[in-house]
Amino acid sequence: MKNVTIYSTPTCHFCHAAKDFFKAHNVAFTDYDVAADVVKRQEMLHKSGQMGVPVIFVGDEMVVGFNEPHLRELLSIN
Repeated sequence: MKNVTIYSTPTCHFCHAAKDFFKAHNVAFTDYDVAADVVKRQEMLHKSGQMGVPVIFVGDEMVVGFNEPHLRELLSIN
């Protein structure tokens, strides 16, 4: 299984949808709350150039927003 990381905020609907999707498909993930963690917020900005969340990494592949079809493809979920 590929390493999955999500940069999110507690109030982001799409962040919750992405995490619910991962849980429903038994995908382990690391969640960083960029609203509370300034270091991780800067890391997200440096890696993605994005201010919006979620920013998701599946291995080295970046997905901005909750793009379920693309996540299914990257994670080989039918």
